[in-house]
Amino acid sequence: MRWILYPATAALLALLISFAWTLNDYANQMLARILIVGLLAVSVALLTGVAGLPTLGQTAPYLIGAYTTAILVHHDVDLGIVQLLGAAAAGALFALLTAPLVVYARGTVVLMITLALGELTTTVAGRWKSVTHGTDGMLALGRVVPLPGLAALDTDGAVYLYTLAVVTVLVTALLLALRSPAGALLRATRDDARRMRASGHPVAGYLTAAYVVAGALAGVAGALLVTVQSYISPNDGGFDVAALILLAVVIGGATSMIGALVGAGLVVATRDWLAGAGHAPLLLGCLFIVCVYLLPNGLLGDRAALLRLRTRRPAAPPSRDAAAISEQISEDRAAR
Repeated sequence: MRWILYPATAALLALLISFAWTLNDYANQMLARILIVGLLAVSVALLTGVAGLPTLGQTAPYLIGAYTTAILVHHDVDLGIVQLLGAAAAGALFALLTAPLVVYARGTVVLMITLALGELTTTVAGRWKSVTHGTDGMLALGRVVPLPGLAALDTDGAVYLYTLAVVTVLVTALLLALRSPAGALLRATRDDARRMRASGHPVAGYLTAAYVVAGALAGVAGALLVTVQSYISPNDGGFDVAALILLAVVIGGATSMIGALVGAGLVVATRDWLAGAGHAPLLLGCLFIVCVYLLPNGLLGDRAALLRLRTRRPAAPPSRDAAAISEQISEDRAAR
């Protein structure tokens, strides 16, 4: 039944593209923000669900990528591909420098270290006024040209399409990479790092590579945030954002990249549509509790198990000899 997924995916992508012309500006902005949060959630799912490194610190490369893009805009760098590459490089460099603190730790210790890195980055962004303009935030007004020869993004629909294209390319590339032997090695490291290390595999190298890739993805998400809102402040990478991303991953499924995108859509839509009524935190908490109790692996985390269950062959009927023996035993019991 896997062949059905290809036309379904194409139809879904066509529907998402059509939103640029059928929805209003506010809806396009919300969809773009959902994609940005979704890409950040994918980076968290890569670390938490695939590499086994639970994290609350992906807001650090996210902020670094955003400020890198804002600085590029201030220097009249309007080419989108340059902004994305610069943000990805900044996020990856931060991850590479902090990897020794993370990849050798496990469990709750990883969570605390990454949380500290995220909070430290937010603090630095709020106090380094000469570069980041401090808590006042940093405006990044300027046109964005996705590629040389293309028109500038001058409408909310165009910005949404640009965000959709970038997220689609990156998530597709990541899914293909995770289906390769590299993905299998990373999952094996998550399941039994001691056995992998005893087999001669460079476990720290595998985890560092995943951490750097996740940092690059978070950096790109920060660049897209600046493109969408033309502004960045330390509050865009605070603890509440980190908690929201982790909530999206838990709801969607920590081992599923698509699940992370779906979870991001649910939490952002709930937060933004219901924030005015003041019920968003309550509904997000209820959604989290329901998912934990009814779907402990997330909305799409159990997909592989369900597919295996559907394709499981029925048990073979007992042979004639077994049936005859069972019948004889029943007759003997009746005779007694």
